[in-house]
Amino acid sequence: MKLWDIAHSRTGDKGNISNISLIAYDPKDFELLKEKVTAEKVKEHFKGMVKGEVVRYELPNIHALNFVMYAALGGGVTRSLSVDMHGKGLSSYLLNMDI
Repeated sequence: MKLWDIAHSRTGDKGNISNISLIAYDPKDFELLKEKVTAEKVKEHFKGMVKGEVVRYELPNIHALNFVMYAALGGGVTRSLSVDMHGKGLSSYLLNMDI
């Protein structure tokens, strides 16, 4: 199954840090997200793109996980030469992850 089957996402960035929230459509799927979508698995999924640490925060009141990815934007949004290496591009890539 792909993450997009059970969740949607929101993104933000500041400097060279990307922040992606993964929000379960149905609260009952939050436990599955917590089990399957670890910081380590997200780091592996973004291998080659995210050079720094990936930190996961749990937001149980809104059935969401938040991933802060350091050294993820090629030096920062305004410095990166990559095409849409931030924002919706990164969140779509996360939602394409198999669980």
